[in-house]
Amino acid sequence: MTESYNIPTLIDQMGAKLRQLITIDAQTLMVGIHTGGVWIARALHEKLAIQEPLGVLDISFYRDDFTRIGMNPQVKPSQLPFSLDDRDIILVDDVLHTGRTIRAAMNELFDYGRPASITLAVLVERSGRELPIEANVVGLHMSLGSGEHVKLSGPEPLALEVKGHT
Repeated sequence: MTESYNIPTLIDQMGAKLRQLITIDAQTLMVGIHTGGVWIARALHEKLAIQEPLGVLDISFYRDDFTRIGMNPQVKPSQLPFSLDDRDIILVDDVLHTGRTIRAAMNELFDYGRPASITLAVLVERSGRELPIEANVVGLHMSLGSGEHVKLSGPEPLALEVKGHT
């Protein structure tokens, strides 16, 4: 079932919250997690007028659940065309669920350098956390059951799909 959410409005709200939370300056970098996180990051990157190019992380090799999901056949290299050392990073993902994707993303970021800070922005924060990871900026909070899932489809148009509703 596709719920009707105004994603551009959610992204506008996320951008406003980021501006309140941190100073966007020449030291600020934005990195989106492949794929949905990159779609959201592109919109935020433009809205916030971040000077450096957008970074892209593919965390496939950093996941801890290969035995459950198998190898991702579409692994793409990460693109971080800048130094992370002593920079303020805005890490963007589409859905924060268990926290494992964010843990993997931070592991990869620290393999590239030592950021001054990491601010996490997610379009959707849903119930079901397994790790103590919390987003600094959230577009939408969802309380879903263990058999329910939310997925961002896109890139044009962006839409949230909730499956497993009873």
